[in-house]
Amino acid sequence: MLSTGLPQGAVPKLERPGPLRERVYEALLELITTRALQPGQHLVESELAGHLGVSRQPVREALQRLNTDGWVDLRPAQGAFVHEPTEAEADQLLSVRTLLEAEAAGLAAQHSTEPGVLKMLELCEQGEQAVRDDNVDRAVALNAEFHATIMEQAQNAVLAELAEQVGRRVRWYYTPVARQRGKQSWIEHRELIEAIATGDGLRATKIMREHTEHTRRTYHERLGAKES
Repeated sequence: MLSTGLPQGAVPKLERPGPLRERVYEALLELITTRALQPGQHLVESELAGHLGVSRQPVREALQRLNTDGWVDLRPAQGAFVHEPTEAEADQLLSVRTLLEAEAAGLAAQHSTEPGVLKMLELCEQGEQAVRDDNVDRAVALNAEFHATIMEQAQNAVLAELAEQVGRRVRWYYTPVARQRGKQSWIEHRELIEAIATGDGLRATKIMREHTEHTRRTYHERLGAKES
């Protein structure tokens, strides 16, 4: 176990192309969104620099950018901490996600291709296996890829751009409830695939709205259980 609380193997290797500060930013953001770095966790520049094999300067620059983007809180005389999302922040983000994803599902039913449907089926099978294996990290990653595939099938560039902006935060909020949603989430995914494959846009929209609302409610229920 590393001193910052990162499990062994959690620190991503920095790829060489591109500015160092950008690669450090992406590495830290990945650690935050996967919750290898937990909300509220103190981020020590020197330790992070050591784990990533870089100097403190690009880490400092990355933390400043993460602060601007709302992932990190810089507190005077205390340092940097992973942002702890409020219930209101989560509710607003997940509500917007419902709007975007429901629209995408309806459009996907109009524009889906056979390769796209086959890809969704394959992802669903892999996701169900991840649930059986209790591999939460893989289930979360496959869930994100499944929803991204539906967005691709929608064939709306503006909608895809908006979804990309909230995608990482959705993954951040979904990770703590992934095990709880578990098998049921992938059952709902199969219902979505059927509606999309048969071109039933109204049903696909309805299923997606209910699906994303289930996740939102589960997240709030989890918060309530922690506070009680």
